[in-house]
Amino acid sequence: MKALETREDIELLVDKFYDKVGSDDIIGFFFNDIAKVDWNHHLPKMYNFWETLLFGKSAYKGNPMAAHFPLNEIVPMEKSHFEHWLKLWTETIDELFSGSMAETAKYKASNIASLMAYKMEMARKL
Repeated sequence: MKALETREDIELLVDKFYDKVGSDDIIGFFFNDIAKVDWNHHLPKMYNFWETLLFGKSAYKGNPMAAHFPLNEIVPMEKSHFEHWLKLWTETIDELFSGSMAETAKYKASNIASLMAYKMEMARKL
């Protein structure tokens, strides 16, 4: 199994992950029906996001939390949705990569999922 170590690795990971997400019965509708994601625009953002998180590059500019709040108002984004997102992410990493950076990517995604689930729940209570 290969180590996760380059921008190309991130692109492969993100592409494979979002292939799963886009056809997923549990969370795919958020991307396809609610957000109506333009994948040609979204994927490069995600490459930059993960490159910044994992490799410390200053590639990503944006606020991922802010992008999710409007969707959460249309259809509640529940903790179970983020847990499923994390499950797909972890599966994809395990299919493609091993090593410390792969573990870091899983750890950071777990933190993101927890924080996003919490913030979306709190936003619904306001």
